[in-house]
Amino acid sequence: LTMPPSSPWWLSAIGGAFAIGIGKQVYGGLGHNIFNPALISRVFLLIAFPVEMTTWPVVAPPFPGLDVVTGATPLGQLQIGRLTGKGLGEAVDLSLGAAFVGSIGGSLGETSALALLIGAAFLLSKRIITWHISITMLFSAALFALVFWLIDPHRYASPLFHLLTGGMLIGAFFMATDMVTSPTTPRGQIVFGAGCGLLTMVIRTWGGYPEGVSFAIVIMNAFSPMIERYTRPRRYGEVRT
Repeated sequence: LTMPPSSPWWLSAIGGAFAIGIGKQVYGGLGHNIFNPALISRVFLLIAFPVEMTTWPVVAPPFPGLDVVTGATPLGQLQIGRLTGKGLGEAVDLSLGAAFVGSIGGSLGETSALALLIGAAFLLSKRIITWHISITMLFSAALFALVFWLIDPHRYASPLFHLLTGGMLIGAFFMATDMVTSPTTPRGQIVFGAGCGLLTMVIRTWGGYPEGVSFAIVIMNAFSPMIERYTRPRRYGEVRT
């Protein structure tokens, strides 16, 4: 779901082997891994194979009336515009409607906000996940984007743009909520989600990669044990060391 649709088969094979071998088994197997295996594998592939992981085909929109989709993802267009000094309107050719229904460039798991929200509603209704991480991540990212958008709307994208594009939704509802690599306490989950959202926006705004969701969640995975330690409820009579 996070691979480019035109990526070669061997890239997925390498990613799967890395996720299982390095992301999971090296820590002792299922339930013992520190990092989300899928995301640590994606980060590895982005660093090791940047061209293959950032090459996108031109996609024709399925519905009339929507903007034409270019070969680059919306976040890629945004970064190129920032590096070349172009304004937001000149750099990014995208309607929010196209991002909502999925008529944009990107991997399968990041193009349709509508499909992701339906899946998220199912997970929440079945209580497979709770709202704490997901909503806090989206809120902190939106708040960050709102501040900079209000400062300079010609340079920085709106909160809706950041929420509907890239891996924000799939990261918030399907990856950051991984029970093994995230805190279990509600307070810890709120701290974790806020960190994921803020780091994502920092990387998107000033980082070398156009997308920061994978990096942000992996970084917060490393802090998850510490967050858990300081946010778990204290038992009666317990002396905190």
